This record gives sequence, structure tokens and C-alpha cells, in this order.
Amino acid sequence: MRERAKDKSRLQDIIEYSDNVMMLIEGFDHDKLLADKRTYYSVMKNIEIVGEAAYMLTKAFKRDHPTTPWKFIQGMRHVLVHEYANVVSATLYDTAVNDIPLLRKQVEQYLAETDWQSWESEPNEFDDSDEDKVIKVARRMKSKGYTNMDIADITGLNSEDIERL
Repeated sequence: MRERAKDKSRLQDIIEYSDNVMMLIEGFDHDKLLADKRTYYSVMKNIEIVGEAAYMLTKAFKRDHPTTPWKFIQGMRHVLVHEYANVVSATLYDTAVNDIPLLRKQVEQYLAETDWQSWESEPNEFDDSDEDKVIKVARRMKSKGYTNMDIADITGLNSEDIERL
């Protein structure tokens, strides 16, 4: 289950791995990046981690910060993790050069503006009985052949929780 108490550290992860992407991509155009496999896959992995950190934020945090395209960020993460053979290098490069710096700036602002003590003291979205209902729904979805990604998107459970079902 996603917890409010972890949102701040996940945002800090987005900053750290965004910084990695921006450092790695410096001085590279698309062709040079494509030719340098070590840098290409380093950029890819760091963008994946940015997406994972965004994916693991609470729904409440994402709902309260709608100017950030969370679904697109999560979608990129899903492609990098599950459809890595279909990654379009131009999209990866564009994300690294254009989207990551913008995301970093937004997240930096969220970190500065949020009253973390107040945020973390709010209850998480589900109480125990609601969590049991979510798990039951996830089990039904899994038995019907839904992908773990779809189950996570609908229920808010993380991949480890879904694997244990």
C-alpha cells in the first residue's frame, strides 16, 4: 500500500535520478546517445527509476498535484520495465532532454511548498477494511487475467503486493 509518509522520499528520489539523467545526457545528441550503449542504458534505467518513484506516490498526492502528467510518467515507466524491446530511442532522448528537467522543477517546488508534517499526519486513503476490499478486488482481477500493471493502476497496490496474491 502506498503511504503518505513515503511521498517525500519518493519525490527526493525523483530529484536524484532526474539529476542523474541530466548529467548523463549532457553533451549528447540523439545519434551520439544511440551510439553510446552504456550511456543510453544508464539514461533508460534512471528514467525508469523516476517513473517508479512517481508510480509509488500516493493517489492523494498525485490528485493534489494535477499539473504533473503522472499517468504519462507511469506509462513511460511501464514501457521501460515491461516493453523494453519497444522503446523508441527518440522518445527516450526527448524525455531525457525536455521532460525530465521540467518534472524536476515541479517536484522541487512540491518539496518546498508541502507541509510535510501535516501531510504525513493525514490518514492513508484506505483503512483496514477498505484495504481488505481492495485485495479481494485485486485477487478477482488476477484470476480473470488482468495484468499486474492494470491491477496496480486500478487498485493502487504495488507490484510486490500483487505478486503475493
